[in-house]
Amino acid sequence: MATAAIFSSLRRRRSPSLEAFLAPVDLTEVTLVQTLAAISSELVSSFSNNVFFFQRRNSRSLVRKIEIFVVFLEYLRDSGSGSMSSLPSTAILCFKELYLLLYRSKIVLDYCAQSSKLWLLLQNHSISGHFHDLNQEISTLLDVFPINDVQLSDDVREQVELLQKQARKTKLYVDKSDENLRVRFFSFLNEFENGSIPNHVDLRLFFVERLGIRDAKSCRCEIEFLEEQIVNHEGDIEPTASVLNGFVAITRYCRFLLFGFEEDEVQLAFGNQKKPRKGLITREIADTFLTIPKDFCCPISLDLMRDPVIISTGQTYDRSSITRWMEEGHCTCPKTGQMLIHTRLVPNRALRNLIIQWCTAHGIPYDPAETTDASAESFAAALPIKAATEANRATASHLIQHLANGSQGAQTIAAREIRLLAKTGKENRAFIAEAGAIPHLRKLLSSSNPVAQENSVTAMLNLSIYDKNKSRIMDEEGCLRSIVEVLRLGLTTEARENAAATLFSLSAVHDYKKRIADEGGAVEALAGLLRVGTPRGKKDAVTALFNLSTHTENCARMIEARAVTALVGALGNEGVAEEAAGALALIVRQPIGAEAVGKEEMAVAGLVAMMRCGTPRGKENAVAALLELCRSGGSAATERVLKAPSLAGLLQTLLFTGTKRARRKAASLARVFQRCENPPLHFGGLGVGYAFAGNSTTNRDSSFADDVSVPMSISVPVL
Repeated sequence: MATAAIFSSLRRRRSPSLEAFLAPVDLTEVTLVQTLAAISSELVSSFSNNVFFFQRRNSRSLVRKIEIFVVFLEYLRDSGSGSMSSLPSTAILCFKELYLLLYRSKIVLDYCAQSSKLWLLLQNHSISGHFHDLNQEISTLLDVFPINDVQLSDDVREQVELLQKQARKTKLYVDKSDENLRVRFFSFLNEFENGSIPNHVDLRLFFVERLGIRDAKSCRCEIEFLEEQIVNHEGDIEPTASVLNGFVAITRYCRFLLFGFEEDEVQLAFGNQKKPRKGLITREIADTFLTIPKDFCCPISLDLMRDPVIISTGQTYDRSSITRWMEEGHCTCPKTGQMLIHTRLVPNRALRNLIIQWCTAHGIPYDPAETTDASAESFAAALPIKAATEANRATASHLIQHLANGSQGAQTIAAREIRLLAKTGKENRAFIAEAGAIPHLRKLLSSSNPVAQENSVTAMLNLSIYDKNKSRIMDEEGCLRSIVEVLRLGLTTEARENAAATLFSLSAVHDYKKRIADEGGAVEALAGLLRVGTPRGKKDAVTALFNLSTHTENCARMIEARAVTALVGALGNEGVAEEAAGALALIVRQPIGAEAVGKEEMAVAGLVAMMRCGTPRGKENAVAALLELCRSGGSAATERVLKAPSLAGLLQTLLFTGTKRARRKAASLARVFQRCENPPLHFGGLGVGYAFAGNSTTNRDSSFADDVSVPMSISVPVL
């Protein structure tokens, strides 16, 4: 790691002494020697009594060298020989270089004093190299410094000359005992990678006796520091992020194996459940529902690309989407319309790495698509190594034992850790479920402990992201009922919101949409959350309702539960209006749905307002909903739509400036108006030719169910 990276890491921790040391200094306007004497003296006082766990010899050696500079500089300051007028120009240049050298020394010493033990161990060679570089700089500086032109006492001169000789002879020093520990740490990684679990005694000897990590709190700090390095360096790190993930997994395993749950149980007893975790962004993505960058979305599906590939025209698509496009017989580029010269798909690795970094930074799960393509296999090899998976598997097994048989506090902690383990990686989600976590998490859903309930439902949410786990959750007796109960009566806001998000995740499977809607109170609770929830809760609710509305047999249930009323009300909320309009567009395709929407006083006005001010996709959904309302709602509904103010002008705007789908829907709605008997309903200049501008076919859209705009920018939040 470069010195700049060390400084960047220290700056994030905002060391007070470092801030003082880096106060702006104009070396041309103050006494140069006096400034250097003060800085070097501060360094010595700060670190001379500091017990460094690693880099002890290198640190002590550097501090001793700085002590000689203190003697040298203080002599010049006190004797008057250090005034700017009496110093040779070469000496002044050397002293300015010394200021930078002391600055870099401060950075490295602070880094060794503040970093975690495991990180320093892994960086043993790199940090030793930084100390050697500083020694080389000291040697060069003293070789250039005109010592014979500066008045010094004999003893001071002797010390400086001795320092010069020592600096010339200094070689790179890597502590053998530290290096042996580093090699031992890697050996644990190799054991897990080979499918075996390291001996309990060896792990205790390494972590407790050799490293001095003696409690759960210290172990958690080590884990969080390593995770922080993975996130902050965004792949530019050595060891690589995949190797570091392995070490994080090993340390997490040892945290429970060696120290159990006692300390955490004490903290829970005193109500300190909400301590924020450092390093990884956890709730932020759920709180803000960040929009996925446009370049990361497939032009076909508009969803986050899992396996971006480049086609012959140079455009990038998600592999599954473009493959399906080609299998349907298309020979053109969906975006440009150009003919495809060939059908080879070239992985866009650069874009995929950017997507992974963005997902990691924002806590969004990223599971690459399964494929037999050789490039995909090489990409999979770059993901967290087998050691991390095996260590996490061992940790999960240990946690599930406590989830099943532990005390209430231990069960709460186990649920929290399973929640965190399930945040990333389909492998983690798969083996956690396979090990039997879901039945025990289901029991905790009805816990009277709000922390236990919140952790268990969020763990269930994270597990449900893996498709195979959806069936495990739905097949677990009483599990769906318990999730709905948390949605209805959860003890915390976050628990209720995450229950809604879980239903959204489960409803991605078509066969489960009817089961979820038929579960007593589910749709009512989602509608209630959409009406009065937090911005994040409303987002969870509307996406779940949208998914449920895609099943035609759920229409009556949605009306009965007053979900239609809630969706109409949501049209005025910018954060959820797009999805609400999409759900209404599906509901009104059935006569009973159109009748229910037609009875809502603000339905037409809300949809028209979205055509005016909504997002491009919101406008699509709004005009589609109005079109279907006219088609399925009869003459009364059509009349209400026709009387909507400014609708003609909005249709005209959409016909020229809307997306392809919006233009098609606007043209179809214009034809509905033209078929009406009342001439004024032609809206003056909106003639037949104009109405057909967006679509040359006169047939009713028969593919509306597939054409409804899905809120593709929404991902299941991983918490």
